[in-house]
Formats: sequence, structure tokens, C-alpha cells
Amino acid sequence: MPTRIRLQRHGKKNQPFYHIVVADGRAPRDGRFIEKLGTYNPLTNPAEIILNEDSAVEWIKKGAQPSTTCRRILSYKGVLLKRHLQIGVEKGAITQEQADVKFNEWKQAKDAKIAKKVNDLESDAKKKAKSRLDAEINVNNNRAAAIDAKRRAAAEAAAQANAEANAEEAPAEEAPATEENTEA
Repeated sequence: MPTRIRLQRHGKKNQPFYHIVVADGRAPRDGRFIEKLGTYNPLTNPAEIILNEDSAVEWIKKGAQPSTTCRRILSYKGVLLKRHLQIGVEKGAITQEQADVKFNEWKQAKDAKIAKKVNDLESDAKKKAKSRLDAEINVNNNRAAAIDAKRRAAAEAAAQANAEANAEEAPAEEAPATEENTEA
């Protein structure tokens, strides 16, 4: 019975969510499985992977072959490195303590790299939100300035029209008065 470590698809259309399972190679993709090792959510950034690493190492040790995607997931989580170090311990090349130290160093470096990526994504999102807010404020200020300029122009036009109307009425009344003064 050839066992495979593979993904079992769940979730809605265009919203995949996967279970990482150990299954008989002849079983359907979403069918019967032997053991569930964890979950994989590719929609988050970075992808959310929950995995029982010890159980995965044991299944690889027993000969279960991971699919291409599962191989990448197992490598990302350090399962393949852990198995590699266990082989070295079994052959006597290194001790268990040395293997644990190497694995813990790798794990800390990997966790730091993931935390840096999460922080970078958060800071980029904050920068984008701030730039969008600044752009919106600039647009609002430009609109307010344009509306204010239109109001001023309308007020000046109204004042000028009133001044012209007053200027036309005032000389008309004064003109006859000046003519009478010039005749006398």
C-alpha cells in the first residue's frame, strides 16, 4: 500500500483551504485518508500552515512520499531537515544534542524571517493607507479651494454688477443736475 502525504481540498469556490493528510495513493483526492497531519491556508499572506511535525517525520520515516506541494510545505516547516538530521543521528555522524541545536538555530532563523515579512507587510499596508489618506486630503483641499475660488468669483461678479448698476444710476441722476447748473 503506497502511502502519500498530500493535500485534501476543502473550502468554497475560489477560496481553497487544504488539509494535509496521509492517504493511500489509490484513494480519491478528497476521499478516505489514514491520518490528518495539519492544515494549509494559501489565501493568507504569508500562507498559514499548521502541521504536526513529529507525526510528519514519522510518516516520512515509514516511507510515505509527499506530493510536490506537500514537499515544499514540509521543507518550509523544517520537517525534511529534521528527518535529514535524524538520519545523521541514526548513522552516528552527529549526536542528538547537535541535531537539536542545528534544528533550533534553523527554526529561529526561519521564524525571524517570517516575522520580518509579516512586519514588512504590515508597514507597507500602513504606508499605503497613509498615502491614500494624504491623497484624499489633497483632493479634498483642491476641491475646497476650487469651490472657494468659484464663490469669490461669483461674489466679485455680483459686486461688480452692483457697482456698475449703481454707477449707471448715479451719473444719470447727476447729469441733469449738472446741465441745469451750466445753463444758469
